[in-house]
Amino acid sequence: QVQLVESGGGLVQAGDSLRLSCAASGRTFKYYSMAWFRQAPGKERECVAAIDWSGDSTYYADSVKGRFTISRDNAGYTLVLEMKNLNSDDTAVYYCAATAGMGVDLVTTSSGMGYWGKGTLVTVSS
Repeated sequence: QVQLVESGGGLVQAGDSLRLSCAASGRTFKYYSMAWFRQAPGKERECVAAIDWSGDSTYYADSVKGRFTISRDNAGYTLVLEMKNLNSDDTAVYYCAATAGMGVDLVTTSSGMGYWGKGTLVTVSS
């Protein structure tokens, strides 16, 4: 099993940058593909970025391409989301998630994730 704890959220202004981190428990972290999801008020949860267990493959939603970067440090059991040029549409609770199984390729759907953090709130003021 994997336990996930997000950090780094906060209130920023449009155009600012923010770095989200997700600390994972367990040596098996390196075998799980990971993703960042977000959920804005009144909207469905969406995947904004994902990375496979090896770190070789990544996915970005069109809305964040060129602004967000996902990375992982398997030795440090950490998943990171670097966010630049934030705008009000990025306001949401951001969740770190791990796939239900180990050695699974990229997953970008909520139903494919088996482990979730509690989320961290990002608020972008315009």
